[in-house]
Amino acid sequence: MSTDATTQPDAATTQAELTTSANPTPTSPVIAPEAFAELRQARFTDPGAITRAWNNRSRRSIAGDDSRLFIVAADHPARGAMKVGDDALAMADRADLVTRLATALSRPGVDGVLATAEILDDLAFLGHLEGKLAVGSMNRGGLAGSSFEIDDRFTGHSVEQMARDGIDLAKTLLRINLDDPATPSALEANARAVDACAEAKIPVMLEPFMNEWVDGKVRNLLTPEAVINSIGIAQGLGATSTHTWLKIPVVDDMERVMAATTLPTLLLGGERSDDPEATFRSWEKALALPGVRGLVIGRSIIYPADGDVVSAVDRAAGLVHGKERI
Repeated sequence: MSTDATTQPDAATTQAELTTSANPTPTSPVIAPEAFAELRQARFTDPGAITRAWNNRSRRSIAGDDSRLFIVAADHPARGAMKVGDDALAMADRADLVTRLATALSRPGVDGVLATAEILDDLAFLGHLEGKLAVGSMNRGGLAGSSFEIDDRFTGHSVEQMARDGIDLAKTLLRINLDDPATPSALEANARAVDACAEAKIPVMLEPFMNEWVDGKVRNLLTPEAVINSIGIAQGLGATSTHTWLKIPVVDDMERVMAATTLPTLLLGGERSDDPEATFRSWEKALALPGVRGLVIGRSIIYPADGDVVSAVDRAAGLVHGKERI
């Protein structure tokens, strides 16, 4: 914890005053341009302001009021995966990305955000993590499209740093490739992360995929059998499962998939679909299953095809928490 937190101004509160609207419309900015100017200046002249923002941040319980969670995700750029639809660099504009996340976080029913350190630091400084869950992304070293994609080094959040800053949950990505010699190292690294998070009492979401190499690219296997197999492997990692959660894709036969675990499970959204209505219906059906606690959705929600972030977020939040609560 910073020793000057009691004598310095609350950076998060200061920046929050620059927010233009508590309940933005799809076309109105959530963050004023001068707030980004303040952020850039602080990063250069007063980096401790970010630490103070974390120290002064108001926190909430993980379970909330209904034990259901809707988390927006934006840890893709750190793995070199910025594509949305046909736009290869859709997530590259940082002010645009942070504004989209702030828009989502301003909506009722959005419980938090999953991201890498620099994005969470931006949001903390700007005051958009107040009363929200912060989820730290731990391993981003398996760059998308690389020959070493399965060798997914832990290059992001550390458990020590998350405990220091009060980050609420952690997330790891685990690609399991039976033909890739890097898989055992990835399994071992995830097992160590599970044990360290349990020691720090930080829940960690494992996001496992069975996959294969096809024409020099990693392809995730999204059959029920593959997802069930990935669950069996992932939930057995580490010396304890007390703080282990799962983050899994929605596939066919989700009843059989969810029968494979007793761990708290959140559903991931994946890439933006050409049929968003079918996607929402699949989420709604899967959310009714025992053990499913909510959604972790990224590009399909913060970069919807029609550009209406608020409507997409509100609809997903209604699926998780019930329309009457949103």
